[in-house]
Amino acid sequence: MSKKTLGRGIYIRALESQGVKTVYGEFKRKRKHCHVCNSHFWSFEEKQTDVNIALNLFQLAIQERYDKALIISGDTDLIPAVKAVRSTFPAKQIGVVIPIGRASEDFKNQADFYFKMREHHLVKSRFPNTVALSDKSTLNCPPNWM
Repeated sequence: MSKKTLGRGIYIRALESQGVKTVYGEFKRKRKHCHVCNSHFWSFEEKQTDVNIALNLFQLAIQERYDKALIISGDTDLIPAVKAVRSTFPAKQIGVVIPIGRASEDFKNQADFYFKMREHHLVKSRFPNTVALSDKSTLNCPPNWM
């Protein structure tokens, strides 16, 4: 397991220790073409994440598990899910946090409220350097993340 994968595992375990449910998509290996240098290279493409978010948003609405939902994404593929929840459950509010470096006017226009993520939001929401787990073990922040 690479150090990068290990770091992601630590972060996911820290999130789960706070009650966050992890829903995994897939990363598919894909051959791509560079139009600048005319060469081919291998890259990875994320698949199923927007569908998983959309399904969870709707399922949790059906189960009455939230009054307000907050989506942290600028992916406009989620707009149909937001519209479906809002039309089926008009009392539910859905907000959007647009990540740093992204813009999504269409997504913001569909939300009941929105925020633009800023670096100070990330700094304030950072985990402590050591996270205690329910089994009494601890997770330590990788040094290169500090």
